[in-house]
Amino acid sequence: MKSLFALIGGLLVAATAMAQEVAPDALVKDVTNEVLEIVRKDKDIQSGNTKKAIDLVEAKVLPHFNFTRMTQLALARDWRQASPAQQKTLTDEFHTLLVRTYSKALTEYKNQTIAFKPFTLKAGETDVRVRTEIRQSGAGKNIELDYWLEKSAAGWKVYDIEVGGISLVTNYRESFATEVRNGGIEGLIKSLQTKNKHGEATSVKK
Repeated sequence: MKSLFALIGGLLVAATAMAQEVAPDALVKDVTNEVLEIVRKDKDIQSGNTKKAIDLVEAKVLPHFNFTRMTQLALARDWRQASPAQQKTLTDEFHTLLVRTYSKALTEYKNQTIAFKPFTLKAGETDVRVRTEIRQSGAGKNIELDYWLEKSAAGWKVYDIEVGGISLVTNYRESFATEVRNGGIEGLIKSLQTKNKHGEATSVKK
């Protein structure tokens, strides 16, 4: 009986390891295609149902993001000023803000296609960029959309996104620094809580 449990345990560990070893470009492609396929079939999301879009993002997209790292990078040196409790609150609020931003983008989806650019994972690499392009229908200009991922014990996780060459994390860094200068860490927390309370979604500046 013990050997049976050992075998089952070994298989579970092996299955988990295989799930974690999905290449970063394959991860981005699989998640993107799955989400867009759902959006294409869901008329409510296409009509602007933010609640359904948020639920979709929470279920399919966010498990592959490292929000603690994203928040830390967005705050830069100010991250060290925050207590552990404040760091958790900031991460939670930044998480909510980005969910709303991502969800709003899904409700504005109009049958664009995603092109996945060539990618090669070099031996030993733990920090990579997966490059994609949003191709607009008609005469619309294509948009570069790149994902930065790092390898962790839980597999590859996204820690930044670049839209048209502009980093999402860097895009928030200046405004966060201003908030901290004016009102400290608590001032930034209150600002994020206010934005989230009113359901604001922020677009990357271009």
